[in-house]
Amino acid sequence: MDRGLHVLLLTALATVASLPGPAAAQATGEPAALPAQQPQVVEPAVKRRDVEPAAIDTENFEAGAFVGTVSIEDFGSSLLYGARIAYHFTEDLFAEATVGSSKAGKTSYEELSGSVELLTDSERQFTYYDLALGWNALPGEVFFGGKRAMPSAVYFTLGAGSTTFAGDDHFTVALGAGLRVLANDWIAVHLDVRDHVFQSDLLGKDKQTQNLQVGLGITAFF
Repeated sequence: MDRGLHVLLLTALATVASLPGPAAAQATGEPAALPAQQPQVVEPAVKRRDVEPAAIDTENFEAGAFVGTVSIEDFGSSLLYGARIAYHFTEDLFAEATVGSSKAGKTSYEELSGSVELLTDSERQFTYYDLALGWNALPGEVFFGGKRAMPSAVYFTLGAGSTTFAGDDHFTVALGAGLRVLANDWIAVHLDVRDHVFQSDLLGKDKQTQNLQVGLGITAFF
């Protein structure tokens, strides 16, 4: 009788031991182990924006025309027009050849005297040629409104050439600075300032003259 009871108790214990965890825990009075929770994956609600890279022409040559005004020392300001052609070695460095022409006005002495003419009509022609090296110092963008941005660059130039004025050819040093804005992939708009410096003794005294130019131009890459 006792042996049968022992066998029955051992059988019951073996059955409880074979139960799953929660059932076994309930049977033994121990807290049931909770199943491990999988980490939640949070999908960021980010609205992607389509970005169009600047389609800048990869050609290295640039050519165009400009118009502006030049202040010829002692002869006032006159309309100026000309042309330029440039070759871009890299994104930062370029070489540029420029030609410009204007016609000088009268000096204050000529204006006051009324009849004195220091120069003939042909001698008043102011024409220059120069070759300069340029540096795109500050590349960036120019914004129009709130949506349109155009690539741009502030550049500086240093060059030398010749200026024909008052019947003489003068060796000229040309210093300049400008802003180039790319309207599209092959058209650029320029706003620049230049100073053409040369020696002159036209008024009886040899001196260094400063001839400031301001121009607005348009060029094309090809």
